[in-house]
Amino acid sequence: MAGDNLHISNDLVIAGWELVEQFTRASGPGGQHVNKTSSAVQLRWNVAASSLPAAVKMRFNKRYGARLTKEGDLILEVKDHRSQALNREAARKRLKEMVKSVAKPPKRRIATKPTRGAVQRRIKAKKVRGEVKALRGRVRDED
Repeated sequence: MAGDNLHISNDLVIAGWELVEQFTRASGPGGQHVNKTSSAVQLRWNVAASSLPAAVKMRFNKRYGARLTKEGDLILEVKDHRSQALNREAARKRLKEMVKSVAKPPKRRIATKPTRGAVQRRIKAKKVRGEVKALRGRVRDED
């Protein structure tokens, strides 16, 4: 089952051999059944050794670097469902969403300049405020 490729988008695919799945016993609902079935899924994926483009790997490391092991592995543990198949599907879906979130480079911010009118309004407001403050000065006797 670990041989299935994970399709992120039309041009991004994580090869099945890159994903390592381990099944363990999960805590939570299931009664006595939970004590004898390994329904929790631990999905391990080495980001550095993956076949993704270098730019995508770099963005992934920047965004999710805190979740990686020293070896560069991402470990997703899913035990949301009672079924091993549903947990496996959920783990793959989580990984897909994570990679999809960094697949497209962020838009570059275009620096903007205030309009001439905005600058003039700002300066006028500053002058008015300055005049108000200037009027708070001491009153001089006029002789």
